[in-house]
Amino acid sequence: MDIRNIAIIAHVDHGKTTLVDKLLGQSGAFRENQAVAERAMDSNDIERERGITILAKCTSVEWKGTRINIVDTPGHADFGGEVERILSMVDGVCLLVDAAEGPMPQTKFVTSKALALGLKPIVVLNKVDKPAAEPDRALNEVFDLFANLGATDEQLDFPHVYASGIGGWADRELDGPRQDLSALFDLILEHVEPPKQEFRADEPFQMLATTLSADPFIGRILTGRVEAGRLKVGDTLKALSRTGERIEQFRCTKILAFRGLTQQPIDLAEAGDIVTIAGMTKATVADTLCALEVETAIPSQPIDPPTISVTFGINDSPLAGRDGTKVQSRVIRERLMKEAETNVAIRVEDTPSGDAFVVSGRGELQMGVLIENMRREGFELSISRPRVIFREENGERMEPIEEVIVDVDDDYSGAVIEKLTGPRKGDLVEMRPAGHGKTRIVAHVPSRGLIGYQGEFMTDTRGNGVLNRIFHGWAPYKGPIQGRRQGVLISMENGVSVAYALWNLEERGKLFIGAQEQIYEGMIIGEHSRDNDLEVNPLKGKKLTNVRASGTDEAVRLTPPVRMSLEEAIAYIDDDELVEVTPKIVRLRKRLLDPHERKRASRSE
Repeated sequence: MDIRNIAIIAHVDHGKTTLVDKLLGQSGAFRENQAVAERAMDSNDIERERGITILAKCTSVEWKGTRINIVDTPGHADFGGEVERILSMVDGVCLLVDAAEGPMPQTKFVTSKALALGLKPIVVLNKVDKPAAEPDRALNEVFDLFANLGATDEQLDFPHVYASGIGGWADRELDGPRQDLSALFDLILEHVEPPKQEFRADEPFQMLATTLSADPFIGRILTGRVEAGRLKVGDTLKALSRTGERIEQFRCTKILAFRGLTQQPIDLAEAGDIVTIAGMTKATVADTLCALEVETAIPSQPIDPPTISVTFGINDSPLAGRDGTKVQSRVIRERLMKEAETNVAIRVEDTPSGDAFVVSGRGELQMGVLIENMRREGFELSISRPRVIFREENGERMEPIEEVIVDVDDDYSGAVIEKLTGPRKGDLVEMRPAGHGKTRIVAHVPSRGLIGYQGEFMTDTRGNGVLNRIFHGWAPYKGPIQGRRQGVLISMENGVSVAYALWNLEERGKLFIGAQEQIYEGMIIGEHSRDNDLEVNPLKGKKLTNVRASGTDEAVRLTPPVRMSLEEAIAYIDDDELVEVTPKIVRLRKRLLDPHERKRASRSE
């Protein structure tokens, strides 16, 4: 059977997963009456809740006798480690661009990776039925983007279709019949070349592992594209590292291929197909699985280095162990090492104390998703503020810089520019009108300056701004950047909070807790209205006298407390603070709970 391997790449929220749903439906991958969830490819709970793709996933459809293997990829740069590897196992890419927004930062990121590998993209101008859509402008911007990224003449001569993923249609012309996606299917068959491996079918078996997962029944499984040869169940293989060192020898116990939304066992894997193999115990992503006579590893993509690190420690607060079941450092270490195996963009290192681990990765979102997964599995953790990773070049200290693209209403553009270029040490690169009363701002800002900025940005733009960021490069250290301006309110007692005490504290600042909540000494219960920390007593009840009955006073009415999400809490804390994460609750606390110890530490600094 003819094969085409294609990846769908795009900026976050431009409609990749929705389009794959429609491709599956129209190719007959599921029955008409079959119950299929919306965004069927986003199988993980967090992906469904947040409406984002975190893990790349494969599926396959048949069209006019040809099998098309489709890979749905994440849009966020934090999960870029997935995208880079995926592109090395496909022969073509569908680049989705929102006809209203045009190319965005992650579009640039994924496109540069695809062009560098020599892939020839098909451009899909999606959401052309939106009221604000300007498909011709978006198409011109895509051409300019390709030219700026150094595309070859062949890559610049890209075919394009106009589409609506949610409407389930694609046409070569903007005023086409708008019935189905057959124009896109036909374009994939015409434009994407069949795998070149067809010509290497006689060579010994070779496959580069691109994604790793674990199956509860068959154990460790690796997915990749067969580069050469054939593989039958029961064949003996070996795994080679990137440098060509032998890792292990194993027997292939199972071969699975993608057919629609499910994986089905097959007896024979042939060159060019994307398959999953079981039987290994040590081999991992970027290793070469091959026949015993093969001596050289298949070259694999280098992975972009991590830019931020977070310390994961055991939860040592007075309320530790009440919600979670996994609290020991040994269990936390095992889980983090398992994550680092499957996720090549993450690095885990032990600390000298042994009860905390430094986890380095691509961004706050990636860290937030890992912590969220762990708390759902029953872990209790204490998390430090994210720190940027610096590096030395020619004796100079270099720091990561991110390109920030902001789309914001004209009225708020001044406030955004002031924040990015002033205290956050950014450089304004471009500012231009984006139509419909909006301004597009492009700036290069140190990664340090962006930690904790998202919440402030949403306040400054009344929730209407869209901020996208992507790693741009390394630049000399730009000097100190001021952290959080406000101090915090710290509890000086252990116990249960009292409404009357909180009511009296409201004039001191914003509260993070409500009445009748468990609190402890050293826990942060609110934000102070001034720039210093203040110790307060949230347990102080009302003193009753014999002059007045307790019931004659007005009932206390409290302002609803500010509830932070996990990522907001991690970005909010300062260097001397921690986020306590349990399966049920997220609390903020001081690293040192005892006030005398805190004073001693501040003096020694």
